[in-house]
Amino acid sequence: MVKTRPAPPVALAADLSVRDRILATACRLFYAEGIQAVGIQRIIDEAGIAKASLYAHFASKDELVAAYLDAKGKGLRDAAAAHLANPRLSARAKILKFFDMMVGAAEAPAFRGCAFQNAGAEVADRDHPIRVAARQQREWLHGVFTSLAREVAGAAGAERLAGSLIVLYDGAAATTVIDGNPAAARHARWAAEKMLG
Repeated sequence: MVKTRPAPPVALAADLSVRDRILATACRLFYAEGIQAVGIQRIIDEAGIAKASLYAHFASKDELVAAYLDAKGKGLRDAAAAHLANPRLSARAKILKFFDMMVGAAEAPAFRGCAFQNAGAEVADRDHPIRVAARQQREWLHGVFTSLAREVAGAAGAERLAGSLIVLYDGAAATTVIDGNPAAARHARWAAEKMLG
Protein backbone atom coordinates (compact mmCIF):
# COMPACT_ATOMS: atom_id res chain seq x y z
CA MET A 1 0.00 0.00 0.00
CA VAL A 2 1.35 3.43 -0.93
CA LYS A 3 1.57 5.82 1.99
CA THR A 4 0.51 9.39 1.37
CA ARG A 5 2.26 12.24 3.08
CA PRO A 6 0.09 14.51 5.20
CA ALA A 7 -0.67 17.82 3.57
CA PRO A 8 1.47 20.57 5.11
CA PRO A 9 -0.37 23.26 7.05
CA VAL A 10 -1.17 26.27 4.92
CA ALA A 11 -1.28 29.83 6.19
CA LEU A 12 -4.82 31.11 5.78
CA ALA A 13 -5.62 34.68 4.87
CA ALA A 14 -6.29 36.75 7.96
CA ASP A 15 -9.39 38.30 6.41
CA LEU A 16 -11.21 34.95 6.01
CA SER A 17 -14.22 34.50 8.26
CA VAL A 18 -14.03 31.66 10.78
CA ARG A 19 -16.44 29.60 8.67
CA ASP A 20 -14.35 30.18 5.55
CA ARG A 21 -11.14 29.24 7.42
CA ILE A 22 -12.74 26.00 8.58
CA LEU A 23 -14.03 25.19 5.12
CA ALA A 24 -10.75 26.08 3.37
CA THR A 25 -8.85 23.82 5.77
CA ALA A 26 -11.35 20.98 5.41
CA CYS A 27 -11.33 21.27 1.62
CA ARG A 28 -7.55 21.07 1.49
CA LEU A 29 -7.26 18.16 3.89
CA PHE A 30 -10.24 16.12 2.67
CA TYR A 31 -9.08 16.41 -0.93
CA ALA A 32 -5.41 15.67 -0.20
CA GLU A 33 -5.83 12.86 2.32
CA GLY A 34 -9.41 11.58 2.20
CA ILE A 35 -12.47 12.14 4.32
CA GLN A 36 -12.09 9.20 6.70
CA ALA A 37 -8.38 9.91 7.25
CA VAL A 38 -8.95 13.46 8.48
CA GLY A 39 -10.47 13.96 11.89
CA ILE A 40 -12.26 16.99 13.22
CA GLN A 41 -9.44 17.75 15.69
CA ARG A 42 -6.96 17.99 12.83
CA ILE A 43 -9.17 20.53 11.06
CA ILE A 44 -9.58 22.52 14.29
CA ASP A 45 -5.82 22.57 14.86
CA GLU A 46 -4.87 23.53 11.32
CA ALA A 47 -7.61 26.16 11.00
CA GLY A 48 -6.46 27.65 14.31
CA ILE A 49 -9.93 27.78 15.81
CA ALA A 50 -11.70 26.49 18.91
CA LYS A 51 -13.81 23.34 18.78
CA ALA A 52 -16.87 25.42 19.74
CA SER A 53 -16.25 27.64 16.70
CA LEU A 54 -16.31 24.65 14.37
CA TYR A 55 -19.54 23.31 15.83
CA ALA A 56 -21.10 26.79 15.73
CA HIS A 57 -20.77 26.64 11.94
CA PHE A 58 -21.04 22.91 11.18
CA ALA A 59 -23.17 20.62 13.35
CA SER A 60 -21.20 17.49 12.43
CA LYS A 61 -18.38 16.15 10.31
CA ASP A 62 -20.97 14.99 7.76
CA GLU A 63 -22.22 18.58 7.45
CA LEU A 64 -18.65 19.79 6.93
CA VAL A 65 -18.09 17.09 4.29
CA ALA A 66 -21.30 18.18 2.54
CA ALA A 67 -20.02 21.78 2.49
CA TYR A 68 -16.68 20.55 1.09
CA LEU A 69 -18.39 18.66 -1.73
CA ASP A 70 -20.67 21.61 -2.40
CA ALA A 71 -17.61 23.87 -2.70
CA LYS A 72 -15.89 21.40 -5.05
CA GLY A 73 -19.01 21.11 -7.21
CA LYS A 74 -19.50 24.87 -7.30
CA GLY A 75 -15.88 25.30 -8.35
CA LEU A 76 -16.36 23.04 -11.37
CA ARG A 77 -19.73 24.56 -12.27
CA ASP A 78 -18.35 28.09 -12.01
CA ALA A 79 -15.27 27.19 -14.11
CA ALA A 80 -17.50 25.63 -16.77
CA ALA A 81 -20.11 28.42 -16.74
CA ALA A 82 -18.11 30.91 -18.80
CA HIS A 83 -17.45 28.33 -21.51
CA LEU A 84 -21.04 27.08 -21.53
CA ALA A 85 -22.38 30.63 -21.86
CA ASN A 86 -19.95 31.61 -24.63
CA PRO A 87 -22.02 31.95 -27.83
CA ARG A 88 -18.87 31.82 -29.97
CA LEU A 89 -18.13 28.24 -28.89
CA SER A 90 -19.82 25.34 -30.63
CA ALA A 91 -21.21 22.46 -28.59
CA ARG A 92 -18.19 20.41 -29.67
CA ALA A 93 -15.80 23.12 -28.45
CA LYS A 94 -17.67 23.37 -25.14
CA ILE A 95 -17.29 19.64 -24.55
CA LEU A 96 -13.59 19.86 -25.33
CA LYS A 97 -13.25 22.72 -22.83
CA PHE A 98 -14.23 20.26 -20.09
CA PHE A 99 -11.36 18.04 -21.19
CA ASP A 100 -9.02 21.04 -21.37
CA MET A 101 -9.96 21.86 -17.77
CA MET A 102 -9.26 18.24 -16.82
CA VAL A 103 -5.82 18.43 -18.46
CA GLY A 104 -5.04 21.63 -16.55
CA ALA A 105 -6.19 20.11 -13.26
CA ALA A 106 -4.36 16.82 -13.84
CA GLU A 107 -1.09 18.64 -14.47
CA ALA A 108 -1.24 20.41 -11.09
CA PRO A 109 1.09 18.84 -8.51
CA ALA A 110 -1.70 18.57 -5.90
CA PHE A 111 -4.11 16.72 -8.22
CA ARG A 112 -5.76 13.81 -6.43
CA GLY A 113 -8.48 13.00 -8.94
CA CYS A 114 -12.18 13.71 -8.79
CA ALA A 115 -13.29 14.77 -5.31
CA PHE A 116 -16.66 13.12 -5.91
CA GLN A 117 -15.19 9.80 -7.05
CA ASN A 118 -12.85 9.83 -4.06
CA ALA A 119 -15.56 10.70 -1.54
CA GLY A 120 -18.06 8.24 -3.00
CA ALA A 121 -15.50 5.44 -2.82
CA GLU A 122 -15.18 5.96 0.95
CA VAL A 123 -18.85 5.25 1.65
CA ALA A 124 -20.69 2.03 0.84
CA ASP A 125 -24.25 3.19 1.65
CA ARG A 126 -25.84 4.61 -1.50
CA ASP A 127 -28.18 6.75 0.63
CA HIS A 128 -25.38 8.34 2.66
CA PRO A 129 -25.26 12.14 2.18
CA ILE A 130 -21.80 11.85 0.59
CA ARG A 131 -23.10 9.48 -2.08
CA VAL A 132 -26.17 11.68 -2.58
CA ALA A 133 -23.96 14.76 -3.11
CA ALA A 134 -21.77 12.82 -5.54
CA ARG A 135 -24.85 11.65 -7.47
CA GLN A 136 -26.19 15.21 -7.71
CA GLN A 137 -22.90 16.44 -9.16
CA ARG A 138 -22.87 13.50 -11.59
CA GLU A 139 -26.42 14.32 -12.68
CA TRP A 140 -25.36 17.89 -13.42
CA LEU A 141 -22.35 16.71 -15.43
CA HIS A 142 -24.39 14.11 -17.30
CA GLY A 143 -27.05 16.72 -18.06
CA VAL A 144 -24.48 19.15 -19.47
CA PHE A 145 -22.78 16.49 -21.60
CA THR A 146 -26.13 15.14 -22.86
CA SER A 147 -27.37 18.60 -23.80
CA LEU A 148 -24.16 19.38 -25.68
CA ALA A 149 -24.05 15.91 -27.26
CA ARG A 150 -27.59 16.46 -28.55
CA GLU A 151 -26.30 19.48 -30.48
CA VAL A 152 -23.39 17.45 -31.87
CA ALA A 153 -25.04 14.09 -32.60
CA GLY A 154 -28.78 14.76 -32.61
CA ALA A 155 -31.33 13.30 -30.24
CA ALA A 156 -30.83 9.69 -31.31
CA GLY A 157 -27.12 9.53 -30.49
CA ALA A 158 -26.92 11.98 -27.59
CA GLU A 159 -27.17 9.53 -24.69
CA ARG A 160 -24.54 7.16 -26.06
CA LEU A 161 -22.14 10.00 -26.94
CA ALA A 162 -22.62 11.70 -23.56
CA GLY A 163 -22.12 8.42 -21.71
CA SER A 164 -18.95 7.66 -23.64
CA LEU A 165 -17.57 11.15 -23.01
CA ILE A 166 -18.25 10.87 -19.28
CA VAL A 167 -16.42 7.52 -19.16
CA LEU A 168 -13.44 9.22 -20.84
CA TYR A 169 -13.63 12.18 -18.48
CA ASP A 170 -13.87 10.02 -15.35
CA GLY A 171 -11.20 7.67 -16.63
CA ALA A 172 -8.82 10.57 -17.17
CA ALA A 173 -9.10 11.59 -13.52
CA ALA A 174 -8.80 8.07 -12.12
CA THR A 175 -5.96 6.96 -14.41
CA THR A 176 -3.95 10.12 -13.75
CA VAL A 177 -4.04 9.36 -10.02
CA ILE A 178 -3.34 5.63 -10.32
CA ASP A 179 -0.50 6.06 -12.82
CA GLY A 180 0.80 9.28 -11.31
CA ASN A 181 0.95 10.65 -14.84
CA PRO A 182 -1.20 13.47 -16.28
CA ALA A 183 -0.77 12.04 -19.79
CA ALA A 184 -4.03 10.16 -19.23
CA ALA A 185 -5.95 13.45 -19.29
CA ARG A 186 -4.29 14.45 -22.56
CA HIS A 187 -5.09 11.03 -24.03
CA ALA A 188 -8.74 11.40 -22.98
CA ARG A 189 -8.88 14.84 -24.58
CA TRP A 190 -7.47 13.41 -27.83
CA ALA A 191 -10.00 10.55 -27.76
CA ALA A 192 -12.88 12.95 -27.12
CA GLU A 193 -11.81 15.09 -30.07
CA LYS A 194 -11.73 12.02 -32.34
CA MET A 195 -15.09 10.83 -31.02
CA LEU A 196 -16.68 14.23 -31.70
CA GLY A 197 -15.40 14.23 -35.29
